[in-house]
Amino acid sequence: MKDYYKILGVDKSASKDEIKKAFRKLAHQHHPDKTKDDAVAGQKFKEASEAYSVLSDDQKRKQYDTFGSAGPGGGGFNGGGPGGFGGGFNANDFGGFDFSGFQQGGFGQGGGGFGQNGGVEFDLGDIFGDFFGGGRSRQTREQRGHDISVDLLISFEESIFGVEKDIIVTKMSPCLTCNGNGAAPGSSMETCKNCSGKGKIDEIRRSFMGAVKTSRVCEVCHGKGQVPKEKCSTCHSEGVVDRQQEISVKIPAGIEEGQMIRLTGMGEAVSGGVSGDMYVKIHVKPDPFIRKDRDNLVTDLEIKLTQALTGGEVTLKTLDGDIILKIPAGTNNGDILRVKGKGVPNDRGKRGDMLVRISIGMPKHLSKEAKKAIEELKKEGL
Repeated sequence: MKDYYKILGVDKSASKDEIKKAFRKLAHQHHPDKTKDDAVAGQKFKEASEAYSVLSDDQKRKQYDTFGSAGPGGGGFNGGGPGGFGGGFNANDFGGFDFSGFQQGGFGQGGGGFGQNGGVEFDLGDIFGDFFGGGRSRQTREQRGHDISVDLLISFEESIFGVEKDIIVTKMSPCLTCNGNGAAPGSSMETCKNCSGKGKIDEIRRSFMGAVKTSRVCEVCHGKGQVPKEKCSTCHSEGVVDRQQEISVKIPAGIEEGQMIRLTGMGEAVSGGVSGDMYVKIHVKPDPFIRKDRDNLVTDLEIKLTQALTGGEVTLKTLDGDIILKIPAGTNNGDILRVKGKGVPNDRGKRGDMLVRISIGMPKHLSKEAKKAIEELKKEGL
């Protein structure tokens, strides 16, 4: 007698959610697209599917707990009549998957296998698409254009305060003549004959599980299901052309050298799919006088010896324009003066400070009067 609980690796008291999770794990592990022609994995997949079909249904589970895998009267769980398991999988019990293919007795009439005489036709992508790409078949996954990367040089000041730049790139873009639908102006669309309007081509292939249905994007309509009656003469019905396009790039304040800005959907366009992304790599032209230190701006300022001794006022260049900086008397070489609010804007809506590093310019030649004054300073112990 088959132990369905043991096959799924759950206790007899397991809830429906626990049974569902256990089956999904096994189905993923032994999925035919992953195991290919592995007969052992195929058998485990069949057993797990059979166990789930029984334990996920309250009535069938109750009968199994009472009579075992032989079913009521020893006839097994293959029949589609009362007490049997002909209902197959319930899509609502398995995250919306369509298991309607497992009909006609669920797992085969008379043989306990899949379908009649052990064969069943079902859409592998519809059932297990979520294992390989968010609930859709890998063969019919939406096409996506290429990502592109561009370099952009900005000034130091623009990197501090932010700026909006217009750049021109040449890339695959929607055709302006037909607005991307591939039809000549004034022409209407009609159903694609190649895929009968479905946008995909279904194919049947044989496997150890029987006939498995897979799908691929229609190469004629590119998944749209419709084609123009008269083709656009500019793009030849492709809907995309290689052309120049002006794109606006908003550069945030405080951006660093080498940082990337991602513009979603601004990459290359593709017929019947979504555009890729554009990545803008920022390069910052250095300023000859000012450099950045996190939220602060740093600059060097040379003052005269007399200004350091007695104090005074000097003109200081900042990104906000020239300002008057007061030099305190007795300023030493290497001292740092702070000018509040003249630094880099931050995400708190404030700005850092401007840090002014002082250097004192020493005179190379002294007049007689200057030398005499210095001698007087020596006498005072200075």
